[in-house]
Amino acid sequence: MAREKLKEYRLSIKNTQEEMAEKWGITTSFYKQIECGAKNPSIQKIKEFKKNFPTANTDEIFLT
Repeated sequence: MAREKLKEYRLSIKNTQEEMAEKWGITTSFYKQIECGAKNPSIQKIKEFKKNFPTANTDEIFLT
């Protein structure tokens, strides 16, 4: 599942959910909802994610 990929990426760069949210520019609550699959980020938010986390494979994380 795609959201598992987000968690795997977060753990691979040794960030907490709070750190990921801050770096991404979203609230921790929204980040947690994305990671558990309750919410989906907009295309704009995915673009911001890619800008802030250039090593992440956004296709694998968000489109699978």
